[in-house]
Amino acid sequence: MKKEPILDGHKLDWHGDRVEAWLKGERIAPITIDCSLTRRCTYRCVYCYGQLQANDEKRMTRDVIFRFLDDAAEIGVKAISFVSDGESTCSPHLYDAILRGRANGLDMALGTNGYLLQVERLEEILPALTYLRFNVSAGEPKRYAHIHGCSEKCFHTVFDTVKKCVEIKEERDLQVTIGLQMVLLPDFEDQILPLAKLGKELGVDYFVIKHCSDDEKGSLGVDYSQYFGMVDILKQAEGFSDEAYLVKAKWSKLMSGGKRKYSQCYGPPFIMQFSGSGLVAPCGMLFNNKYKRFHIGNIADTSFKELWQSERYWEVINFIASKKFNAKKECGSLCLQHKVNEFLWDLKQGDVEVKKPEGETPIHINFI
Repeated sequence: MKKEPILDGHKLDWHGDRVEAWLKGERIAPITIDCSLTRRCTYRCVYCYGQLQANDEKRMTRDVIFRFLDDAAEIGVKAISFVSDGESTCSPHLYDAILRGRANGLDMALGTNGYLLQVERLEEILPALTYLRFNVSAGEPKRYAHIHGCSEKCFHTVFDTVKKCVEIKEERDLQVTIGLQMVLLPDFEDQILPLAKLGKELGVDYFVIKHCSDDEKGSLGVDYSQYFGMVDILKQAEGFSDEAYLVKAKWSKLMSGGKRKYSQCYGPPFIMQFSGSGLVAPCGMLFNNKYKRFHIGNIADTSFKELWQSERYWEVINFIASKKFNAKKECGSLCLQHKVNEFLWDLKQGDVEVKKPEGETPIHINFI
């Protein structure tokens, strides 16, 4: 059986050296950076968090993007995923950026709705990607069009592209992982099984079902209590799994009630997020202009290396990790850094220790 990706957890156990350095108070480089190359998008998904992330747009030129990728490799970043508050396929520089990052020794990944993904460039970028994830929340054309705010033709275009990716992977025996991700709102329950079935038919490696995040004010109106009534259908979906195909619900988040146990935020030194505007902030939930006190700078104005070395970077990082900041009250729900934060909180509380992991090294190790 092939190795399964860790879809509901973290991989900090395999980065003990950096965790130990952080515990000593050293200024570490992020292991993973999630970012977008633009804030633009072709869709208008009903659950889109991007509408809550408005900030001053900068021009992410090819030179700016390449300088960032060069800086990331130089300071010790290990992986870049083009996943954030914009659809990176809207950038004319996406394909060159993937190749530049990989040439620099970085693990590269892409999360996309897939509509603008150029089929003629797949042969070029698939060997350079660690994973390619298609963000889809419906397995039927009409529901897809409604949920994603697009036309029904987009459904067929996207899944034709998914099929082509699988064909290229198999023909060339590539290591890239191809997956589908569903952002689950209670209203989408009817699409869980159609998507699980469709993923298997297409031959993708996995289908993951995740929660929908909301901001600290509950602006999207996510009722987390309704996830508790979906246990049976989620388990039914997981029953589609076999040796070649994994269906996985993110149980720890779906069953959390949207709550967190930690008060301080320790995750961003290990996994940072950038806006498609070039804005550098600790996480995507702090991109909006109203959170400017947490904004570090913009890679269109200042190189990432300079920002990372700046006092401002560490001032912000240290503030959200201090008792002056309360993640339970000042943060949105179930952020990207959530699982990393849980582990680091337990570590700081003395409930767990940094120890050498046992067993096989997981795939996608640098996407923590």
